[in-house]
Amino acid sequence: MEIIPQEGKTLGAAVHGFNYASASEADIKKLKEAIYTQKIAVLKGQDLSPEQFLELGKRLGRPETYYEPMYQHPEVEEIFVSSNVPKDGKQIGVPKTGKFWHADYMFMPDPFGITLIYPQVIPQKNRGTYFIDMGKAYEALPENLKKAAAGTQCKHSVRKYFKIRPHDVYRPISEIIEEVETKTPPVVQPTTFTHPMTGETVLYLSEGFTVDIQDAEGKPLETDLLHELFEATGQLDETFTHPNIHLQSFEKGDLLVWDNRSLIHRALHTSAPEPTVSFRVTVHDERKLFDGIAA
Repeated sequence: MEIIPQEGKTLGAAVHGFNYASASEADIKKLKEAIYTQKIAVLKGQDLSPEQFLELGKRLGRPETYYEPMYQHPEVEEIFVSSNVPKDGKQIGVPKTGKFWHADYMFMPDPFGITLIYPQVIPQKNRGTYFIDMGKAYEALPENLKKAAAGTQCKHSVRKYFKIRPHDVYRPISEIIEEVETKTPPVVQPTTFTHPMTGETVLYLSEGFTVDIQDAEGKPLETDLLHELFEATGQLDETFTHPNIHLQSFEKGDLLVWDNRSLIHRALHTSAPEPTVSFRVTVHDERKLFDGIAA
């Protein structure tokens, strides 16, 4: 196995010669170190069945099955499917997922540490995922914003981007929202935390899931601080030219593994999308999101 920095990129590493089945424990440790330090590891030349993809995930940690069944792979429920390509006339998974800045499971009480994405049907033109390293983004904040964010907490909720399920058709929207808030109530986490694997300070918020910022006692801050943090980190830049934004492309055989603690991401979609299918496995590693998390 060879791990090298991605050419011409400030984020990510390319991993050549990795085989999940024959990899030693030392190989797995080395791969995970690359995930935490380089943030994204692109496993090259992968050719895996859904069952093998799940086994790869298990080498890195404990898989988390997505809580909404309509996203689940029909044979391997631990695989989350994003797809706009019907199979045998039926919709498998959900189309146009993740077109907003977020970290996976940020709205849940016990988010996981590692995300794996395995593209299946790859667009020819519009291909890739945008990322922001929220560790580096925190470092780059002006001192006044760092000071303002110190000691605060953020509230995260799925309500803004919850996708309507097949059985929700014809239901009152108020009833659906109430069900969403009951099933996945908002969670509160520190605005910043120390990454348990690297020791860096991570700014933990996203335009997609973070709905409020409050003081240490839980009182909402009547300021523009949350908007300012979104803007400073690049999340409000619709041109995607902000220096914090990294576009990670991929090709057939690539499998992306990234640090879900410190990266937020946003899918690249266009108004006229090409056929695209990807599989996702998410895993809890040896530590919680951060030491002292309430979950």
